[in-house]
Amino acid sequence: MKFVSWNVNGLRACAGKGFEDSFKALNADFFCLQETKMQAGQLDLEFEGYKSFWNYADKKGYSGTAIFAKHEPLTVTYGIEIDEHDHEGRVITLEMPDFYLVTVYTPNSQDELRRLDYRMKWETDFQSYLKQLDAKKPVVVCGDMNVAHEEIDIKNPKTNRHNAGFTDEERGKMTGLLNNGFTDTFRFLYPDQVTYSWWSYRFHAREKNAGWRIDYFLISDKLKDQLKDAKIHTEILGSDHCPVELDLE
Repeated sequence: MKFVSWNVNGLRACAGKGFEDSFKALNADFFCLQETKMQAGQLDLEFEGYKSFWNYADKKGYSGTAIFAKHEPLTVTYGIEIDEHDHEGRVITLEMPDFYLVTVYTPNSQDELRRLDYRMKWETDFQSYLKQLDAKKPVVVCGDMNVAHEEIDIKNPKTNRHNAGFTDEERGKMTGLLNNGFTDTFRFLYPDQVTYSWWSYRFHAREKNAGWRIDYFLISDKLKDQLKDAKIHTEILGSDHCPVELDLE
């Protein structure tokens, strides 16, 4: 079973840069999107054989997530059922017979870390939500998690130490999740591989491969035996992020 996740940084813009071709070429069972930046009715986008699920932010042109699924879920949940967090369209959960699929667009701590305190509250609540799911059946969680976990996951770790996405606090939250029943699939399979999933639009960062790995597929540890592969599709353009992939038996 193939899963793909992609922060499209505005789906309407990405649709004009070959999104549909990339979608069809990847041919995933589940295709998860973050930062769609859309409201209902703004883009007529359907794919044969897929059902789509959308979570829109209250604020127009901001955040937002979606999942295209070949398989019918048992239930669908939008958000994490905490009002403080559920106005920005950041989470969709599909309950399948044997697992939960969660896509997430984690809040950015922003310049001068002005949203770091909120981010820490989000992390605590979101991880609690994942653990509640994991107690019922295994979880696949994917998306732009807005943190480069280890120094290998970022081009310039020393100069970014106190910047949003590479603070000790954010990295510590990811460490806590991985120590509490979840596996970073790409790093588990490729412990020494340097590959990024996001590059700034400034300073020709993508051409220089000065990037960050902030897009993930995490799985419940109990799914590790079914892990076949994890990929980062750096060859696919259309956003400042590239798609990431998970293959499970």
